[in-house]
Amino acid sequence: MAVKFDEFFRTERFPHVFCPGCGNGIVMNCFFRAFNNVGLDMGSTVFVGGIGCASRIPLYINSDMIHTTHGRGIPFAIGIKLANPNLNVVMIGGDGDIGAIGGNHLINGCRRNVDITVICINNFNYGMTGGQTSTTTPHGFRSTTSPRGNPEYPFDLAELATAAGANFVARWTIANVREIVKSLERALQKKGFSFVEVVSTCPTGFGRKNRMGDPCQQLEWLKKTSVKRDKIREESIDHVDLNLLGHISIGEFADRDRKSMDQILFGWEEDAEH
Repeated sequence: MAVKFDEFFRTERFPHVFCPGCGNGIVMNCFFRAFNNVGLDMGSTVFVGGIGCASRIPLYINSDMIHTTHGRGIPFAIGIKLANPNLNVVMIGGDGDIGAIGGNHLINGCRRNVDITVICINNFNYGMTGGQTSTTTPHGFRSTTSPRGNPEYPFDLAELATAAGANFVARWTIANVREIVKSLERALQKKGFSFVEVVSTCPTGFGRKNRMGDPCQQLEWLKKTSVKRDKIREESIDHVDLNLLGHISIGEFADRDRKSMDQILFGWEEDAEH
């Protein structure tokens, strides 16, 4: 049964804490639409958030949720699912929470293939704590802790999740609203570990440090630099950077049907409800 916007979100907590031009609101809207489209039940869904801008999104959802310590959202979500396999469990966080301090949990969560959905909003920096370099800051781009340009090369989180064994992996930017909704629908219905990365703007941190203009100009940058995976020449791909041409590869990276850990442990049938 579909829920209304003011039933799904805790609107009494609005206005939210996100900066003007932040993409978190777009992801919240996309998730609301996907959740309704697949007909999940609010009463049997638990949300998990860690520490960071994106990790605060579950605080605005009118359902059971847990706000965990930094980087530990995925193991908390796995624990909830294994304790009660009948629950739908969704973990929402940022690139710092999931890809940096929580990076090992991401890898092993994919490997174990527990039936949870992880949404990572990647804004290329630690937006909440001052705009420091994160594990996804592109090489050569500036941050608070790399004023001359990031000398390191970033993780490609979608490729990492794919290689680690997640059943479903997708990456889009906030400019791809329809695609985000469709991938979230698939992720929410997919048995096993699902990982959806959404590349987002951060005007206050990443955008300002790199003189990228206002939020609209930053959105245009995302449109210009993102290319669907099937249109990227193989020789141009470099998985330790965006890629050699400076593009952000977008699309669906993996769609597998390996049995999830909870199916194996509890003997669930393949057609068991999500």
